[in-house]
Amino acid sequence: MACPFLRDVVDEEALVLRRAFRRDHLYERYRFSADGIRYLCRLLGPRIKHRTARSHALSVEQMVCVALRFFASGAFLYSVGDAEQLNKATICRTIRSVCLAIKGLADVFISFPGHRRLCDIKEEFYRIAGFPNVIGAVDCTHIRIKAPSGAHEADFVNRKSFHSINVQMVCNADCVISNVVAKWPGSVHDSRIFRASEIYQCLSQGEFSGVLLGDRGYGCQPFLLTPFTDPQEAQQAYNHAHARTRARVEMTFGLLKARFHCLHKLRVSPVRACDITVACAVLHNVACLRKERAPRVPPAMDWDNPAIFPDDDSGRLLRDQYVLNYFS
Repeated sequence: MACPFLRDVVDEEALVLRRAFRRDHLYERYRFSADGIRYLCRLLGPRIKHRTARSHALSVEQMVCVALRFFASGAFLYSVGDAEQLNKATICRTIRSVCLAIKGLADVFISFPGHRRLCDIKEEFYRIAGFPNVIGAVDCTHIRIKAPSGAHEADFVNRKSFHSINVQMVCNADCVISNVVAKWPGSVHDSRIFRASEIYQCLSQGEFSGVLLGDRGYGCQPFLLTPFTDPQEAQQAYNHAHARTRARVEMTFGLLKARFHCLHKLRVSPVRACDITVACAVLHNVACLRKERAPRVPPAMDWDNPAIFPDDDSGRLLRDQYVLNYFS
C-alpha cells in the first residue's frame, strides 16, 4: 500500500487513511470538521473581516482557526502563536475579536426553552426516565481562572478554595444549552444566581408551561423541582427518575469542557473569562446542531451543594402531586 501522506496516492485504501488523518487532525486541533470550520468562517466573516490587507492582516479563516485552537487546547497564548506561526500580540487580539463576534451570536444559538417545539422538548426529556413536563435541567459549573487583582479578589474564591467564575446553564435532553448566565464570582451560591436570573423571573411569572429540574442546592419551586432529601417508597421512584433526567446538565458540562479545554483554566481577567465561556457555549451548540464529533467525557465533579433557601410550599405541593400522579 502506498503511503497515505504522499501527494500522488494511487491506492484507494491509502486515500481513505489520508482523509481520516485530515479529519482527526482538524478535530484534535480545532474541534470542528472542515465543513464546520467553513460554516463558522461564513458565519463570523462579516463580523471579524479586516477592511484592508495592510500589515499582513489575517484572513477570516486564519482568525477563526487561531481562536478555535485556543478554545480547544487551553494552551498559553505563546504556545498557540508558535503552533500557528504568529506572535503573541496578534494571537491575543485575534482571540478577543473572534470571541466577541461569537458571543454576539448568543441570542441566535442559545434560546430558552429551545429551538424546537415545547411539546417535543418535553417528550425528549420524558423518554429518558418517564419524568413528565420537563423543559430544562439547570445547574452551575465553576470555570477556574487566575487570581484577579483588586479589592474583590476574595469574591472569586469558591468552596473548593480556588478562584473561579460560577456559570449557570440550562440544557435540553440533547445536551444543547438553552440558557447561560456567566457573570458571577465563584463564591456566589448557585441558588442566588438562579434567583437573580432573567429565566427565574420568566418562570415565576408563568411565561413557560413546564418545569426545570435542579439538585438539592435549589429550593423547590412550582417551576423548579428538586429531589426529596429523605425519600420514602414512591418518592424513591421520583428521585430515581429525577436524577437520571437531571443528569443531562452534568453531561452537558462534561461535553463542553471536554470539547473546549480552555474552560479547565482561563488565564485572563474575570470579565474576559465570562466572554470566553459564553463563546464556548455558543460553539458547543453549533457543534451539537451540526452533529460534529462529540468528545469523550470524564466523570463529573460532585460539589455537594447545600441549600440556602427553603422549599416553597407550593413547590412541595406540586412535587407531592408528581409522586402521586406519576410515580406511585
